[in-house]
Amino acid sequence: MSGADDIGPYVELDRDESGVYTVTLNRPNRINAINLAMRDELWQIFLLLRDDPTAKCAILRGAGIKGFSAGADISEFGSSPSLLESREARLNRDLWGLMAELDIPLISVLHGFTYGAGLEMSLYCDLRVASEESQFALPEVTLGYIPSAGGTQTISRHLKHSDAALMAISGLPISAADAYLKGLVHQVVPKEKLDNVAIEWARQMAAYDSEVVRALKRTLREGFDLPLDAAVSAEKIQSANIVARTQ
Repeated sequence: MSGADDIGPYVELDRDESGVYTVTLNRPNRINAINLAMRDELWQIFLLLRDDPTAKCAILRGAGIKGFSAGADISEFGSSPSLLESREARLNRDLWGLMAELDIPLISVLHGFTYGAGLEMSLYCDLRVASEESQFALPEVTLGYIPSAGGTQTISRHLKHSDAALMAISGLPISAADAYLKGLVHQVVPKEKLDNVAIEWARQMAAYDSEVVRALKRTLREGFDLPLDAAVSAEKIQSANIVARTQ
């Protein structure tokens, strides 16, 4: 349960002059475990990112020294008024679906423990940079349940099937070096350089035409599961829309 040292807000939001937002999970004493209050705050923040036409990019990071996020707050399991109400709340506030549909680029900045729903959240981001001491795991099986934030599907879209199966079924963590070799993260850097790398990436993307970047992300997302010919046709439509805008 939350204690006196665990008082919200559980998410901090900042924006710089270039249109780059920084979203910080803010429960450092709980390794940024995702409780229902944090989910609600993230829901409002991602709605803002979706609806702000001036938003160029968002960086997602975790406060404190222990980790990006230890995953879902298991102390809340079974504490909702009823299973039906809990499911209805999740359906009405599909945080992961909202993240997946955002058109602005998302960068996750990962350090220490990046477990469970924390790892799953990062997999909805477009770019991932990790510190050298990071660890990544889907430990849900060791606790008697399965990932519920899309992890069984997103992990297999980032890793080879055999590597995805090993992580999900064993629940064992992998190191930052292994995560880089397997393609789970794009870069591994010393911890003191972590935020600077993410900011550099974000400001580079913020310097581009935001409509082009948004169209690129939509094209990648919408074409991912399509046959190649249909995906190429979708790309042509997006490209034509961009060209028409300049005429």
